[in-house]
Amino acid sequence: MKPIKDELNKEAITAIFNAHKANQFVVGNQSIKERRKKLLALKKAVEVTYRDAIKEALYKDMSKPAAEVDLTEIYPVTSEIKHTLRHLNSWANKQSVSTPLAFVGSTSYIKHEPKGVCLIISPWNFPVNLTLAPLVSAIAAGNTVILKPSEMTPHISKVMKELVTAVFNENEVTLIEGAIQTSTDLLSLPFNHIFFTGSPAIGKIVMVAAAKHLTSVTLELGGKSPIIVDETASIKTAAKRIAVGKFVNAGQVCIAPDYIYVHKSKAKELVAEFKKVLATFYEGDANSSKSYTCIVNASHKKRISTMISDAKSQGAKVAFGGKVDENTNAIEPTILTNVDLNSSVMQEEIFGPILPIIPYDDVTKVIDAINTKEKPLALYVYSKNRKNIAHILNNTRAGGSCVNNNAVHFYNNNLPFGGSNNSGIGKSHGFFGFQEFSNARGVLKQNIPGALELLVPPYTNFKEKIINFTLKWL
Repeated sequence: MKPIKDELNKEAITAIFNAHKANQFVVGNQSIKERRKKLLALKKAVEVTYRDAIKEALYKDMSKPAAEVDLTEIYPVTSEIKHTLRHLNSWANKQSVSTPLAFVGSTSYIKHEPKGVCLIISPWNFPVNLTLAPLVSAIAAGNTVILKPSEMTPHISKVMKELVTAVFNENEVTLIEGAIQTSTDLLSLPFNHIFFTGSPAIGKIVMVAAAKHLTSVTLELGGKSPIIVDETASIKTAAKRIAVGKFVNAGQVCIAPDYIYVHKSKAKELVAEFKKVLATFYEGDANSSKSYTCIVNASHKKRISTMISDAKSQGAKVAFGGKVDENTNAIEPTILTNVDLNSSVMQEEIFGPILPIIPYDDVTKVIDAINTKEKPLALYVYSKNRKNIAHILNNTRAGGSCVNNNAVHFYNNNLPFGGSNNSGIGKSHGFFGFQEFSNARGVLKQNIPGALELLVPPYTNFKEKIINFTLKWL
């Protein structure tokens, strides 16, 4: 990877951080009206001013189809802004809570205050979505923010830098381009909160760096997200929905289905339906289709093609696709059957257009197999049987789930989005994102003298009786 042109050194990065730190209370004390104004300006920039530039940049970086940019990059940001604008007043208002009788004479409330200076480190797979959607939550909560997008998608990083510079003051929101050293320099600084989206391996590095300053973190990670398709599921519906969830962005999606357990009575039918659906989606040749995205770079292309080769060497059969374009970074949607559970495609997060299909006859064994792995970011169930659905959801653990669909839970701003343990820490979207960038400050206000003021030294027998009464009854 070539160094970023004019990449900032640590002194320059520290100067930007210090400018944010000096400005954090000015920004934090701005009215809700001011926060809304900034969000509206961001919405206009994404939806109108820079929309064409975003599409052009993402095509240069990943050959991403324009329609896919609208659906997976633009819409999640504008949707997040609109949802936040509808609810920000109620989120930001102090929330009164009850006060125990023992503290009669006082009232209590929760004040959501900004955490301060925040860092958002975003990945390459959905660079606009996963940079600007968390920014919405951070602005709504009243923070200053430094953004660090991935160096793997330089064209869109440049566009986002122009957008951020046009919309925000530099000491409120700043986008810093750079590679590993830039991230390292940023992580050495005492941010008040870090929001990171990426792999579990890098998430651990972020968490170690944050621990040095006791910085709170939101880690949106990944993992192997399974699908269970039982014997009652509509296979035609399942195949179409799974194909969308898996092969959008060429499978480079943290919540994409990673592998399928399908009841053996439905396995052949599911493979047959996939063949029909994928041939229709990509007009018979995905690698030359204008509706299909490329792998981000040659390195990732090699990693994914090696996975296919490794699976085939261990007995896997390519039921569909599998072609690797020698002249571009395109790899066809690939359906694998007869997969060895010890092959890399079943042990590592795929993050590409490979979908292993594994027949089963006992769902309990499937659940046991899933539970031997780290908790996934998502788990999906296709079934018409309520008992089966409940049994699977109750006996597995995951960051989020869909029933008879996949990945679309990401788009519901009323749902928390995030992982659990290895797949993430913390939640985002809507109020959950606002919470993540806020400190819930508990405030108790003494209005008139309270009864507890009687219970000060010296402790007499009478006071001990009152204490005993308090312990027992209040």
